[in-house]
Amino acid sequence: MKILSGTSNTKLSKNICKQLKLKLVNTNIKRFADGEIYVEINENIRGNSVFVIQSTSNPANDNLMELLLVIDALRRSSAKNITAVIPYFGYARQDRKVVPRTSISAKVVANLITNAGASRVVTVDLHAGQIQGFFDMPVDNLFTTPLFAKYIKRKLKDKNLICVSPDVGGVQRTRGLATRIKADLAIIDKRRPRPGQSKVMNIIGNVRGKTCIIVDDIIDSGGTIVNAVEALKKNGANEVYVFITHAVLSNKAADKIKKSKVKKLIITDTIDNSQKIKNNSKIEVLSISSLMAEAIKRISNSTSVSDLFN
Repeated sequence: MKILSGTSNTKLSKNICKQLKLKLVNTNIKRFADGEIYVEINENIRGNSVFVIQSTSNPANDNLMELLLVIDALRRSSAKNITAVIPYFGYARQDRKVVPRTSISAKVVANLITNAGASRVVTVDLHAGQIQGFFDMPVDNLFTTPLFAKYIKRKLKDKNLICVSPDVGGVQRTRGLATRIKADLAIIDKRRPRPGQSKVMNIIGNVRGKTCIIVDDIIDSGGTIVNAVEALKKNGANEVYVFITHAVLSNKAADKIKKSKVKKLIITDTIDNSQKIKNNSKIEVLSISSLMAEAIKRISNSTSVSDLFN
């Protein structure tokens, strides 16, 4: 087994290797003056099982292209099998046709990864579970719910908790966390007047006097979360903690969170946000390196990955 890292999140890759007591494959990945990506593998990987760690976060197109070229280089170097480990799977929000004459980008990306030569995909908290069906290969979708539950039991155990889904689509994810921490469930009924904007219509459930736990897979501009927190506070919530797997944090999202009524935003390191969240005391990062390392180890040893979440 060998681990190769792309350039999107080298810090996470190094932490995973530390957990597995391995060294990263020696590679040379660089950009030409016109932006083209060059990939060279500087050691023999013939007959090896190789895990490529690369999030397709911002800049999404560059990081996706880099992943494809790395997979192609490994295939041409006679790797036994290639697993694309994609902590954050970009384009996942475009998983269906919402309006006529639009592309299903998640399917296009799945085809690209398949045709490049990957034989397996490992990812974390896919935006829509059905994206697994876009691949004609095994897909392991890891969940951060146990990680969040452990944090809550350790730091928020004495509070009167209620888990809140930021929309109807996230109820299953929120219920999973609520079951683990033995808390009630509330749902925010929101509308999207246009992409990137949301408006809270109703809150289903009693949040008065309680500490609210909002859980979601992605925070992008931060508008949805800030609106949700304000609505919960207006309905009598004491405090609001937000747990997010993928912190895209585009534009001024981190500053928006800092100025909001959020008590604490807990994110994971599927995306490297070390520069964006510097000096922001409201944002805390939980590492998924141990979870991903254990999943990689189990795949390599042909043992069950799903047992991680039982």
